Amino acid sequence: MTLHSIVIQKLLSTNAHLGRRVAAHHFKQFTYGTRNGMAIIDSDRTLICLRTATEFIAALAQQKARFMFVNTNSLWDEIIEQMTKKIGCYSPSMNLLWRTGGFLTNSHSPKKFKSRRKKICFGPTQPPDCLVVFDTDRKSSVILEADRLQIPIVSLVDSAMPLEYYKKITYPIPANDSVQFVYLVCNLITKTFLLHQKSTASSVAQPEDTREQVERIEEGKSVNKDELLVLPYSLLPISPGVDRTEELLDKLVVLKFNGALGTNMGFHGPKSTIQICDGLTSLDLIVNQIEALHSKYRCSVPLLLMNTTTTHEDTVKVLEKYAKSNVDIHSLKQPQHKSSGGQSSEDELYPGHGAVFLSIMKSGTLDVLLSRGKEYILVVDSDNVAATIDPKILDHLIENKIEYCIEVVPTAHDADFSNIGSLLQKFELAEIAQSSVKHSTENFKLVDTGSLWVNLRAIKRLLDTDTLKIEDISVSKETVAGSAIRFFDRAIGVNVPHSRSLSLNKTSDLLLLKSDLYTCDEGVLVQNIARTNPENPVIEFGPEFEKVSDLLSRFKSMPDIIGLDSLKVTGDVWFGAGITLKGRVTIAAKPGMKLEIPDGVVIENKDINGPSDI
Repeated sequence: MTLHSIVIQKLLSTNAHLGRRVAAHHFKQFTYGTRNGMAIIDSDRTLICLRTATEFIAALAQQKARFMFVNTNSLWDEIIEQMTKKIGCYSPSMNLLWRTGGFLTNSHSPKKFKSRRKKICFGPTQPPDCLVVFDTDRKSSVILEADRLQIPIVSLVDSAMPLEYYKKITYPIPANDSVQFVYLVCNLITKTFLLHQKSTASSVAQPEDTREQVERIEEGKSVNKDELLVLPYSLLPISPGVDRTEELLDKLVVLKFNGALGTNMGFHGPKSTIQICDGLTSLDLIVNQIEALHSKYRCSVPLLLMNTTTTHEDTVKVLEKYAKSNVDIHSLKQPQHKSSGGQSSEDELYPGHGAVFLSIMKSGTLDVLLSRGKEYILVVDSDNVAATIDPKILDHLIENKIEYCIEVVPTAHDADFSNIGSLLQKFELAEIAQSSVKHSTENFKLVDTGSLWVNLRAIKRLLDTDTLKIEDISVSKETVAGSAIRFFDRAIGVNVPHSRSLSLNKTSDLLLLKSDLYTCDEGVLVQNIARTNPENPVIEFGPEFEKVSDLLSRFKSMPDIIGLDSLKVTGDVWFGAGITLKGRVTIAAKPGMKLEIPDGVVIENKDINGPSDI
């Protein structure tokens, strides 16, 4: 007897194949036929659907997702109660609940429900990541609510289930809801969870020293202040539900550094006002992100702009176009501080330094934010135009009471760094470079993207106790070791994808952003899917292209660089419209020569020194 036949025989012994006298049209794909007027469910289809649902539950369990099991049949109470006790999940037994309208959609606050037996049950305070329903015909209202919140549903379905509810179930399991089959399903779910818990607890899952660091952080114990635990982005929990996201975003405020000028690119004004993609500036991108979040969720995320004396007036003028925006924007002026020589310095602040915290404290902004229920601040560097507001990171910080978090990326993609980004690791602070520094793989392993998440109450605690002072913070602008990270009790790094780190320091960066390589979607830069290489092309320009005005005048239109690997341009070179660059291209005009690249040409893997080479 084969294994398949043994499993099918087990399903038949649970009466899973027995349907009802009514078989809906959409359910006929799961039926084998009829007998004595009753639908016979195809056990092979049941087995396939059961395996798919179990694999989905296993994937969520691996990410420590929240589950909720809903049951209204008193015959199954003991079975489900035993299962939920073993795996530690919430199960509202229906002998304690009755007519729980709004059970999911009102889950942002604890509730009490009275039942027929006059007992009380407390509902969960957070929506689940997955809903498992054992008797869908009695809990159709929960299915409608879960569908509204886009919560995936795993459910037993029978032959008489209406189409309107069947379509809302993500993973249906066609079967007769007998006691024996429910016991079988619960047994499979229990074994799935226990197997995951066992594998997580094994030493294979994490190195011993790394696991101890995680435990120390969770328990609030002190860790080595010269080391940073870096968590891969892929290990973060799945994206929170709608209600949870609204709750998270209401605790957030975004601060964008706006002190950098574009003088190094010949641009007179704040760097944040340079048009980079689809006619939008980096300031437009962050405002569009927040506007999109406000439209999608019922939340309020204020935006603070930290200006310097040289950027404040120009920024205030730019903000006039956002007078009717639904984003609450506040433009702050960074107070001048004395350098070591006693003279005023207008050097821009780096996100790792504590001066920004002192600035919002002295201005009274910190107390105002705390009074409005804000808990975390996302500090965005002025040079990183690809920074995003990610509720997944915020959820992890709040759940684990993390006070300080920096987003980092590896310095290289080669084999030596293949493990960086996929494993939980410790790094010396000296191995993490500031985003504004020209880094090399020899000196640094990670780069700070300039996106920083900090707990506001932790900032206030440090400032009130005079623990955080400017004079105590290293002025090093090379490594993250010069930041305020040492002052916080719980600090981590999150290894994010390279797509979240795009700088704007040179005109070569501007060409990447203004070309067809990137588009803007609700304030987020998205790389063109037609590009197969995830890395950006390497572009080098000569001094003839060092100013923004030079770049815009020498390119009649931005070239197609989807297939470009590298580009080096020197000399008096002028580009026409509709040009396509592919592979490795080098264009060097001879001294005293004006080299014009005609419209519509395709240049692939060429070295061009004159018109005859085109």
